[in-house]
Amino acid sequence: MIDFHRKMLADKVRNAAFAEALKRVVKPGESVVADIGAGTGFLGILAGKLGAKECHLYETADVWAVGKQIAEKNGITNCRFIHRYSTQVKNPVPADIVVSETLGNYALEEHIVETMDDARQRFLKPGGILIPGILRQYACPVVSDRLIQEFDIWADVGYGIDFDPARAIAFHNAYVRTMHTDDLLRGDGAVQVIDTIDFTEPNGSQRALSTQWKLAADMAVHGVALWWEAELVPGVMLSTSPYDKPTHWEQIFLPIPKPIQGKAGDALLLSLHSDTRLKTGMNLTWQLSLYREGKKTAESALMDMRKGHLD
Repeated sequence: MIDFHRKMLADKVRNAAFAEALKRVVKPGESVVADIGAGTGFLGILAGKLGAKECHLYETADVWAVGKQIAEKNGITNCRFIHRYSTQVKNPVPADIVVSETLGNYALEEHIVETMDDARQRFLKPGGILIPGILRQYACPVVSDRLIQEFDIWADVGYGIDFDPARAIAFHNAYVRTMHTDDLLRGDGAVQVIDTIDFTEPNGSQRALSTQWKLAADMAVHGVALWWEAELVPGVMLSTSPYDKPTHWEQIFLPIPKPIQGKAGDALLLSLHSDTRLKTGMNLTWQLSLYREGKKTAESALMDMRKGHLD
């Protein structure tokens, strides 16, 4: 667990973005701050150092006690640590600022939609500030077979054993990988926004997302890459794009078991369904379809993460 937090705290891009966002909105001696999913307390403690009147840090994992020690070690006296899920806290202290870095490699996997929706309704004062304020998810076709070659090893095990049942399960998974720009479709419109979430408004946990691309050349498509960009406060952005500075987050690769062979002028359609309800945990389904002159000519299998798990 502590190594997970070490990786986050070693991420200077992440740290600088959140620090700048807090610096812009914390009013010394006035602001009450709620840090949800506080971990080692970095954001809440930083808000305290910036002069916040009070900081309330909510963390369910045992690392909350380490955060409390860090605050004491640094002489921060305006931080209160609450060892509970924020959604289970009754009558929370109203906050001028709610900050939550519950962002995963897949943006929604740590339940930021559910966390921020609850925080907006129960924690935030009228006119208060949510950090992040806006989250965008992006998609781009993967046209290199590098990632497929990396994990699709089943036919090469050898010894006369057919591993197709294991291979079928493996493809029903989302893979955390570092994308290279030459893995991805290039050109205008290659990177598409597939979801925009404004945390100041109600947002659903079940999200049906879709987009399409027009292929400019003949190519094989092996799946789709996903990443995200968060507007922490206006003018302060944090991105996991392979075209931006690297962070401790990587991108998501959604593979398909058989490449789709497209031709110049074809339309490639993505259908993606995301379910991050607390009772679900996290599930993604995805499918790619190819249209030529308005007619569907190819379609991948419907991939479903529920079929990629072994009990």
